[in-house]
Amino acid sequence: MQHFPKHLVPALLLAFSFTACGNLSNEVENKLNALKNKTETLDSTINKEFEKVSTLDSLINKESEKVKKLDTLINSTSSRLESISH
Repeated sequence: MQHFPKHLVPALLLAFSFTACGNLSNEVENKLNALKNKTETLDSTINKEFEKVSTLDSLINKESEKVKKLDTLINSTSSRLESISH
């Protein structure tokens, strides 16, 4: 009966250690899942904003082409008017 308490204490300590590690492991896993969810949300937001920037860039390029064509037309018309006036 004297050997029983000597083996019981290490067994209890070992069981407590596994329980504590299991709880810590679950807590770490929960924190990692929360971080993953926040990362996915941030990634989605960044992608949406990038799409907006791409759309705006495309619109700017189209309008720039229109301005170039209009500038060419104005220069051509100016040249014609100058040649008529001389």
